[in-house]
Amino acid sequence: MGEGGAVSEPAPAKLNLFLRVLGRREDGYHDISSLILPLTLADGIQARRSERLLLTVVGECAADVPRREDNLVVQAARALAEAGGIEPAAEILLSKQIPVAAGLGGGSADAAATLRALARLWGHDGSPVRLREIGAAVGSDVPALVEVRPVMVGGRGEVVEPAEVPKTWWVLLTQPFGVAAGDAYRWWDEEGGPQGPDPGPLLDALRDGDLPRGGALLHNDLEGPVAARHSEVEAARTRLLDAGALGALMAGSGPTVAGLVRDGFRAEDLAAATGGIVTSAISQVPA
Repeated sequence: MGEGGAVSEPAPAKLNLFLRVLGRREDGYHDISSLILPLTLADGIQARRSERLLLTVVGECAADVPRREDNLVVQAARALAEAGGIEPAAEILLSKQIPVAAGLGGGSADAAATLRALARLWGHDGSPVRLREIGAAVGSDVPALVEVRPVMVGGRGEVVEPAEVPKTWWVLLTQPFGVAAGDAYRWWDEEGGPQGPDPGPLLDALRDGDLPRGGALLHNDLEGPVAARHSEVEAARTRLLDAGALGALMAGSGPTVAGLVRDGFRAEDLAAATGGIVTSAISQVPA
């Protein structure tokens, strides 16, 4: 533990290199297939013992974050405490740098980091398998973000397998508005469930380190339905490609758009040309 008995965990944003929506389930969720990468753009969680559950939010993107029961950090803390049969007593500080409702999984990343931090603080089973089980009840993206590493995801998000992906660099173009994930999936339903190509060629290109080929194969089934209602998404994609990105796609349920570049130098150039945010993927579990 750190100073004053506090524990800290990073909460990296996520990027889906492909996102296939396989269909709507009877429970209202959707089955998906996706490759998810954690990014260096990250929030942070710090927790210490307290007599009650208290959440404080600071940081550049703190203004739009709920502080009460609708915050996934609070829900994750309560879920872990319930699983352990204890009271949810902790003071949690969330440093918010990931834009809200941007398709980057910030809330889910915060919840996953909260599970890791509080498992350490409270002396609970902090194994990835156990935390994924608890996290699945908090949010569909939480299980994929319990471990800070690339993963393949199935089911509604609860089926998680490690993936090997080389380091990649990205430029993110955010928007001044958000898109709720529920809306994006509902729009996909309304448009008849358009489904993209088999991801096999994209995975082969990534394994081969062929970024130009991989960039051309990036795909997100939710992008069309969201872009049809928010033209800014397609405009951002075009801006990134015109400025030299190897490929571009909408992040998650949007509206952020990510452009793939060859290295950090090109990322800085592309960000300067487009006003974007430079980030890179975390390609393996940190030591």
